[in-house]
Amino acid sequence: MLEGRVRRISGPIVRATGLGGAGLFDVVEVGEKRIIGEIVRLEGEEAVIQVYEDNTGLQTGAPAVSTGRPLSVLLGPGLLGSIYDGIQRPLELLYGKSGAFMTPGERGNPLNTEKKWHFVPDAALKEKIAKGEKVPATAGLILGSIQETESVVCKIMIPPGIKDSDIRSLSAEGDYTVLEEVAKTSLGEGIPMAQWWPVRMPRPTAGRLPPDQPLITGERVIDVFFPLSKGGTAAIPGGFGTGKTMTQHAIAKWCDADVIIYIGCGERGNEMTDVLTEFPELQDPRTGRSLMERTLLIANTSNMPVAAREVSIYTGVTLAEFYRDMGYHVAIMADSTSRWAEALRELSGRMEEMPAEEGFPAYLPTRLAEFYERAGRVSTLSGGEGSVSIIGAVSPPGGDFSEPVTQHTKRFIRCFWALDRELANARHYPAISWTDSYSEYAEEVRPWWERVNAIWATVRSQCLDLLKSDQKLTEIVRLIGPDALPDEQKLVLVTSDIIKDGYLQQNSFDEIDMYCVPAKQIRLLELIMEFHERARTCIKLGAPLTKISVMGLKEGLSRLKSTVRNEDLGEFDTFAAKMRSQLEELERSYRTREVL
Repeated sequence: MLEGRVRRISGPIVRATGLGGAGLFDVVEVGEKRIIGEIVRLEGEEAVIQVYEDNTGLQTGAPAVSTGRPLSVLLGPGLLGSIYDGIQRPLELLYGKSGAFMTPGERGNPLNTEKKWHFVPDAALKEKIAKGEKVPATAGLILGSIQETESVVCKIMIPPGIKDSDIRSLSAEGDYTVLEEVAKTSLGEGIPMAQWWPVRMPRPTAGRLPPDQPLITGERVIDVFFPLSKGGTAAIPGGFGTGKTMTQHAIAKWCDADVIIYIGCGERGNEMTDVLTEFPELQDPRTGRSLMERTLLIANTSNMPVAAREVSIYTGVTLAEFYRDMGYHVAIMADSTSRWAEALRELSGRMEEMPAEEGFPAYLPTRLAEFYERAGRVSTLSGGEGSVSIIGAVSPPGGDFSEPVTQHTKRFIRCFWALDRELANARHYPAISWTDSYSEYAEEVRPWWERVNAIWATVRSQCLDLLKSDQKLTEIVRLIGPDALPDEQKLVLVTSDIIKDGYLQQNSFDEIDMYCVPAKQIRLLELIMEFHERARTCIKLGAPLTKISVMGLKEGLSRLKSTVRNEDLGEFDTFAAKMRSQLEELERSYRTREVL
């Protein structure tokens, strides 16, 4: 451990002499209160340190002690259901010590080191060791398991970086604390249930897998039009009040990920309070139990030290990789990466670096890439399959998507869910624009969707083309009015209204409509497009649109989303038979006239 002295203080940036022998990104304890910091630059014998706690009262000449290790998080059973700040300090525990505002230098174990967990050794591994067989201590080898919550089993693995050796002994089934050793190697190295891992270093994998499995969210506009794959990356940009946080909440509750990690990065305190109070009350649709049993929250509000905001996303993705390595599919909600980028800008300015566009540091794209590229669907070291999907909210000032954070984010993500102010003002949720959004995963997940319904790609393409035509026709209507359009073009507007109101809009307070299974999503869209094709045939034969309108099919199609339950899809056939009967009768009558 090296000890230096504080020479200069500029907000969260501290310069200390005498630390030239320390390593880059080593953790440093600064001042008499031992506040936590991290070395971000070395200049000869001087170290530039960014501190993660309030340094009010810190004076020049105060001690700065390097711990000799990088900023790391403790990984093990007990993480799920916890609430941490950006450097994995347990907020609930510290609230009991310090109250609403943490005392600088306050410490708390990230995991409960006194609680005993029931460890069940891997039966096959235990048998091999008992027979005296040689079992290499390879990274990722599963030693046993612990029932962490009712929803998730925590697998105890050999951490990466273990020395070349064999497993000499494995503990019997029983109760152990996270720091107790459950295995020993032939070199005498003990392996506890918990392990430390540097937050800025990605955890290793056996290989990458193609992103051909969709992350099902239950939101029709996402799953069908702009799908996200497991292990994919998505951005939700939008101005204030357009529904970024609410969209992430809905995805967190309903998506088919096994573990949810929510990172509140620089958000307002009242928004984070809503998350902290609502998530424990949410019911997991899989198990009927609390959603917190498979959720982990990282809270870094806008009034917390800015440097901790910068590191919070790395903490979150490291925790996600830990569960990914067990073979789970993990979804990260980062809200919002714009506040994280603002923290980078402030720290860069304090370090007197040359600013780039809009004052952001020149390395902003690199940092965004480092974060989003840690997503992926992978083969784990234990031989299983896991994934980390990252969904980052972006808060462009004034809703301007041309600002740097949004533009650079688009370079590293493949799914862009642009929120529209006009849709949000019209109470159309989710307010995802079908004209500005896109997904590059559509072709990769196409085989999966076509196993659900073979016409997925066809109706999706037809529907998107129809919405593009609607946009052009709407501009014409604004200039000359709807009466100037022929009936065939008016039908495009009618069908588009059905798609917008009866398909794209989804009510999270409606018991039936809040979640839509994949089969219902495709069947509903198929019916809408069938209506459009049959109605267009009638109009080409000379039938006026008014005769189709009085049938009430538009209203009936719009209501199907909230009247047909996920388990009662046969009701679609009943409606389809009625619709075909009415439109075929109209078609026959005008074909008869044509013959006469």
